Amino acid sequence: MKKTETRSTVLLKHHLKALRLPTMTAECEKVARRCAAEDVDHLGFLLQLCELELIERERRAAGRRLKAARFPTAKTLEAFDFTAAPTLNKPLVLELARCDFVERRENLLLVGGPGTGKPRPT
Repeated sequence: MKKTETRSTVLLKHHLKALRLPTMTAECEKVARRCAAEDVDHLGFLLQLCELELIERERRAAGRRLKAARFPTAKTLEAFDFTAAPTLNKPLVLELARCDFVERRENLLLVGGPGTGKPRPT
């Protein structure tokens, strides 16, 4: 590595750290190598770094919200026992979990008796 490249890398990492962009700091060299190999321009390089930073921030924010909620146990749809609720339409639940209706700008109406797990109106 050339002396100017080393200096540039050190300065870039210093500035990214000062700006509190930890993911960009950690990933900048790896992304730069990949972009150079794939002949990606500087805006593409910056876009990839920004996307990584945003994804990591969203992941950490979701983790903080889950921790703040103080749920007794973590439950996921993958761990749900559909055999315990035989009338539940598993393919429909899994399709709704993909949230494709949001991108299509469609409404979702949950209908059922009390105690069936629908969210309460606020």
